[in-house]
Amino acid sequence: MELAYYSDYAVRLVNSEEPARNKDALTSVEAVRDLFGASSQAARRATDADVTRFRSVRARLRAVFEAADTGDEVLAVDLLNSLLLEFPVSPQISGHDYKDEDGRPKWHMHLADHPSNATAGYAAIASMGLAFHLTEHGADRLGLCQAAPCRNAYLDTSTNRSRRYCSDRCATRANVAAYRARKRLETERSASTGLTAETSQDSTTPTERRRPGVTGR
Repeated sequence: MELAYYSDYAVRLVNSEEPARNKDALTSVEAVRDLFGASSQAARRATDADVTRFRSVRARLRAVFEAADTGDEVLAVDLLNSLLLEFPVSPQISGHDYKDEDGRPKWHMHLADHPSNATAGYAAIASMGLAFHLTEHGADRLGLCQAAPCRNAYLDTSTNRSRRYCSDRCATRANVAAYRARKRLETERSASTGLTAETSQDSTTPTERRRPGVTGR
């Protein structure tokens, strides 16, 4: 399993809540287990108590994305380091479950956790995955969706560091909103220009509106 894969754990947990929309999907132990994935053995350790603990870790991970999104790299690193210290992991070489075309193990790095509960295990791999992503690609690759009120977290993997939205849906919605805003502004400017011209015409004196060469009595 690639170490970069673990950074998705952080994104999934952060995006289980949409604060601006007052939505929270993390309301049951089943929701906690879903974050691990259907095939994860670690999910079986989850209990009702993990719901509250997961929410606490979620808030701390969101704070990392918020700091990075505002350009405060030092704060993002400090917040992430505190999670790494609290939820350590043990890197191990794995590969017995994955074979290449010749039947040999496909060796890769695996993050082994030894937690006392499901939250500790999830927090450990999510934090480590996010740390690998940050150090490999930069803190500016951690962002929050610019399509208000979404603000979902995302990891920018674009070649030119241009990503601003969490999904194509949000990007489309933002582009449509921007287009409509431009059209409204154009309409307002056109109306304002027409009104100004009409006002200017009405403000001319009768003498000014007479034809050249025609004098009044």
